[in-house]
Parts: sequence; C-alpha cells; structure tokens
Amino acid sequence: MNVIDRLNYIRKHLKEGVRLVAVSKFQNSESILEVYNAGQRLFGENKVKELYHKYQQLPKDIEWHFIGHLQTNKLNYVVPFVDTIHSIDSFRLLNKTNYCALKYNRRIKVLLQMHIAKEVNKFGFSFGEVENLLSDKLWKTFKNVDIIGLMGMASFTENQDQITKEFSSLSNFFLKLKNQYFFDKKNFKELSMGMSGDYLLAIKQGSTMVRIGSSIFGKKTKNNEINSEIEREI
Repeated sequence: MNVIDRLNYIRKHLKEGVRLVAVSKFQNSESILEVYNAGQRLFGENKVKELYHKYQQLPKDIEWHFIGHLQTNKLNYVVPFVDTIHSIDSFRLLNKTNYCALKYNRRIKVLLQMHIAKEVNKFGFSFGEVENLLSDKLWKTFKNVDIIGLMGMASFTENQDQITKEFSSLSNFFLKLKNQYFFDKKNFKELSMGMSGDYLLAIKQGSTMVRIGSSIFGKKTKNNEINSEIEREI
C-alpha cells in the first residue's frame, strides 16, 4: 500500500469520535503535503526545532500537536502557534506553559502525560502525583492553559494483555479525574493513547486520540540535510 492507502485504512478502523494525529517526525514537507492533500489536518511532532521549521514551511490551517518531551526553555518556539501539547509531565512545565502562553496572548490546550508503562525511561506523572497536583488547586488559577485530558504510552512489548491492562488503568484514572476534578469542565474529554502498534487496543479502552506515524508514512530515518537546515535557522 502507498501512503494514502495506509492513511485510508487507518481511518476506516477509527471509531466515531476518535481523532487521528498523523505523526510526521522526520518526514519532509512533500510527504506531509501528500497526506494533507488527502484531507488530514492534524499532525504531531516530537522535536521542537523540527516542528518550528515545518510550521514555517507548511499550510497554516494545519493543527499542530506537540507530542514529545518538552523543555521549558523551548516553549517560546511552539507556544505562538501550537494547538495542543500532549506532554505536560511536571507542575513546573505546566506553570511555564501558562506563563509563556500569557506572553503571547494565547490559551494552549494541554494533556497531562502519565507514566503507565513498565519502562523506567518514559516520562510522565504517576497517578498519585497528578492527584496531588489537582488537589492543590493552584492549577485552577492558570488562565492560559486548558487541561483537556491525559496522554500515556504503553510498554513496548508484544504482550497484548499487558498493553490492554496499561491502557485500561489510564482510562479508569481519566474517568476518576473527570468525576472528581473536572465534572464542570466540558473540555476535559481527551484520552491520547495508542500508536502504530497498539492503536486498536487503545481505542477499545476508550482512546479519543491516536498518534500514528510509521503506519501512515512508513519507517524513515532522520534526514540529516533537513535537520542541518533547521539547526541553522534556530
């Protein structure tokens, strides 16, 4: 199958209400435009410099989501245009995002990144850390960030029972937070979980956003020429 065939195949397997984030990391503008011209408008990037570069080059009606680990000193590059940040993994980052968004007179949608996988090298809050953050209520004073849900990545394993269990735990925790802290917040409705290898399992457990790259674009290594150009621009 070509890129468009793979895109349409995935679209057919998405339940109503599940949004597709086409993960375009390492893809050049031509590849992204091919998917864009097939009607896809939501794209995700996990590197600040690469996202900044592509925003400059590509159509401005693209809805950009940042899905990677984010350092506070890089916020100024993405906050002026990004729609949603999936990877808020500390109170400090939430606070800094709010401050930066205020500077640009924007309100940024954010997801709290949860650590649900067995791997220790993944980022994210524990369940207890998020409950402590929300119980403190200081987050309610932040006027320029809108917490719209949670994001999580399952373990990189072929054990589907384990993946299902991890997604289920996040889905249950999402419902708990919605009932306890966000019962009056209609925007708290997004559960971002599921990638190329496990998105069907994630959808069964209640995912509302799936982040899919290689199953659309195919596997691709980092383009050194493109990234050298990005390094010069930023």
